[in-house]
Amino acid sequence: MRPCLGSPNLISSYWPTLATTNLECQRGDRRLFAGVGFRLEDGELLYLQGSNGSGKTSLLRMLCGLLPPAAGRILWRGQPIGKLGEDYRRELCFLGHHNAIKEELTPLENLMASARLADEALDEGAALDALETLGLAGREDLACRYLSQGQKRRAALARLVHNRQTLWILDEPYVALDPAAIGVVVGLIGAHLQRGGLAVLTTHQPVELAAAQVRRLELRPLGRAGRGAPEGGGC
Repeated sequence: MRPCLGSPNLISSYWPTLATTNLECQRGDRRLFAGVGFRLEDGELLYLQGSNGSGKTSLLRMLCGLLPPAAGRILWRGQPIGKLGEDYRRELCFLGHHNAIKEELTPLENLMASARLADEALDEGAALDALETLGLAGREDLACRYLSQGQKRRAALARLVHNRQTLWILDEPYVALDPAAIGVVVGLIGAHLQRGGLAVLTTHQPVELAAAQVRRLELRPLGRAGRGAPEGGGC
């Protein structure tokens, strides 16, 4: 018999860790996508694909709880993320397309500040190790305004080195990186998945990753609300 959502002792053994059903995103009179659903278990990766304007970033923001869907549900271990609140956000690491670093601070200061905001235990030694892993040794005390775009991206991605949150949501993590840096980030994501974590990411640079399961979801343009249009897809 299918367990109900209100049975917490049954949820973890039945429901996928992350699941969405019939998600719809509408901006003004334009519907970006509809009917989007997927399921992810521990150790699985979702590649989110689609053309510019198809709603990829909007879907990521929905998964973070930053944007309410026009329709549909997002479940974390069988419970709506809106009801879980901080319990859900404590398990979530979101890195957007923009680096979200303060230009006047150094990479070290930015990393330490982001850890404090996320209530993560990170001492200065571990932070320096993370920055070295991303190739920023020697630049950790330089204000970020003097860094190249690739170096700023590395400073933002350094958060992943010691991060142990369960769900990583990454918007174009490889942008502005050279092949060596991409290799480092791929290794971090792969290690996260092997630990049983989950990842959802968008990228125009598909890279093979070690994962129990790699799923792909393509968002297809729809049009103005009210017009007949294909669904966004699911997996």
